[in-house]
Amino acid sequence: MPLPDSPAHSPAHSPAHSPAASTTSLPRRATVDPLRLSQLRWLSVATMAGVSGIAFPLLAPEHAVEPLLAVVLVLAAVNLALLAVGGTPRGDLLAGRGGAFVQLLVDLCAWGVFLYFGGGVTNPATVLLLPLVAVGAAILPARLAWMLAALAVAEYSLLWHFHLPVNLADDVAAMRWHLAGMWLGFAVSALTVVWFVSRLNAEIAHRDHALARAREAQARDAYVVGLGKLAAGAAHRLGTPLATLRILVDELARRTDMPIDCGEDLALMREQVEHCKAILGGLSREAGQQRAEGGGVVAAGDWLDAVVERWRSLRPHARATLTIAADARAAAIVADASLGEAVHNLIDNAANACIAAGREDTPVEITAMLAAEGLVVEVADRGAGIPPQVLEVVRSGPLQERPAGMGVGLFLAYAAIEHHGGALAFRPRAGGGTIARFSLALQDKR
Repeated sequence: MPLPDSPAHSPAHSPAHSPAASTTSLPRRATVDPLRLSQLRWLSVATMAGVSGIAFPLLAPEHAVEPLLAVVLVLAAVNLALLAVGGTPRGDLLAGRGGAFVQLLVDLCAWGVFLYFGGGVTNPATVLLLPLVAVGAAILPARLAWMLAALAVAEYSLLWHFHLPVNLADDVAAMRWHLAGMWLGFAVSALTVVWFVSRLNAEIAHRDHALARAREAQARDAYVVGLGKLAAGAAHRLGTPLATLRILVDELARRTDMPIDCGEDLALMREQVEHCKAILGGLSREAGQQRAEGGGVVAAGDWLDAVVERWRSLRPHARATLTIAADARAAAIVADASLGEAVHNLIDNAANACIAAGREDTPVEITAMLAAEGLVVEVADRGAGIPPQVLEVVRSGPLQERPAGMGVGLFLAYAAIEHHGGALAFRPRAGGGTIARFSLALQDKR
């Protein structure tokens, strides 16, 4: 199926109502996910509970664990409270960077109190202050990140001098247990930092991908707007030569020395000139306007009948068959001029493919049916097919290196169908040829 050679039937677009402007927006500035910080806090609760409920009773049974457990309960209560306000206006404040700083500050204070009652800097769990600083450096602005780091250093310094000492039951094994605790704290810290930062990087990569798609859509919209301006100018400039052609055709028809069999040809020429004038008039009206202006909910069968009949009037020597399933004929869809031009271009491509393959008498087969995704329309030809690399290029923009045409029609077909919430795809046809398949969402009739 060759690419169309002219944008003559392509509707104009405006920036405010372009496909991407209505369906794709630039991602907003990334917000901090309170759920992720909540998971980090539950890890702190679990670690504190393990240290106070298992390590202290085994290694220092005479040390009071009640203050340690109280810190665990308070931090768990804070976490539950933060989860309860999630989705509310107050919870939305926690999604910002200021809210993330407050949450990390609460965690830092909780660890400070826990370590004060648990031996201060002699407790190997002090290494768990580092994940809080690392997370803050990853998600907070520089000013707040430095502030959090300074508070962590100050807290560590205070714990050096102010804390309740811990007397281990076995002084001989004290160093061995201390080193084991430092190893465990380092392992937990490393795993926590990798887990948090890796998930953050995945989110950043996802947002970068969304930003790239949005920029690609904006570039496509800019190109389409340029086409609209060119179409409006072409419609204005081509009016005069078309009027001249119409006058010449009328004069030839009035000549008495013309062969009789030329009458039908002249009538066909007059009809095609009128079609061209109507198309150019439509371009002048639609240039710079909303693409969907004048569109609305229509019956799929009536709409397809009108589109195919219009194509037949413009290509009287080409053939096309239309088959619409009974349940699809009354289906309601939203259609406008741009969507009709998209189908027109697909049929044009299919007819040109048949001609290029030497199968001028083979009709283009158009079928419409209902499926899970809505109304499905297929346009099948018996041409040579479209190379996959060509389709990939045309999805983003017309082919610049194609001398006979730039692929504008197929490019705009993609844009128009996607603007209406549909999807256009191509697949090889058994026995040779290509099937262009697109779907449109069904609407409720009002």
